[in-house]
Amino acid sequence: MIPSILHTLRSSALAVVTMVGIGLLPHMATAGTVDTEVGNKQRVTEAFDRWAAGGTTFFSDMLWPDVIWTIKGSGPSAGVYRGIDSFVEQAVRPFVSRLSSPVKPVSKRVWADGDHVIIQWDGVGVARDGQAYRNSYAWIFLMRDGKAIEATAFLDLAPYDDVLRRIPAVAADNG
Repeated sequence: MIPSILHTLRSSALAVVTMVGIGLLPHMATAGTVDTEVGNKQRVTEAFDRWAAGGTTFFSDMLWPDVIWTIKGSGPSAGVYRGIDSFVEQAVRPFVSRLSSPVKPVSKRVWADGDHVIIQWDGVGVARDGQAYRNSYAWIFLMRDGKAIEATAFLDLAPYDDVLRRIPAVAADNG
């Protein structure tokens, strides 16, 4: 009878420990997720703040070298860019070279959910012909170790493509 009671007690104790452990798992996972979210949100917010203050290193600060950047839409600028060099050379530089005043964020909201950070922001700049450029953006970053490994960008491509169409490209300096 005593072995039977001991077996029952051990089984009961194991069940209690298992239930307590299972009950703690979501809280443990949540703590790690919250830390990740807070860290990612802070890093992106600080990078945007530096950019708004005139900084020029946003993309190198926030993107992995092998980032996959997708511009959603159906215009000529929509597409997928593989690697930061491809993205900068094919999407950023051709646009920025047509501006006399670079695009700067003038407002932003940042949300974080696990490894994802969502940034809704408005940007303004001035094209080389003196016309203002304004656009609203939503970027979704998949973060890894504080940088985006994937980015999906939503914006009104009409004004973006208009700058590319309207303003001639700057000839490369062969110095």
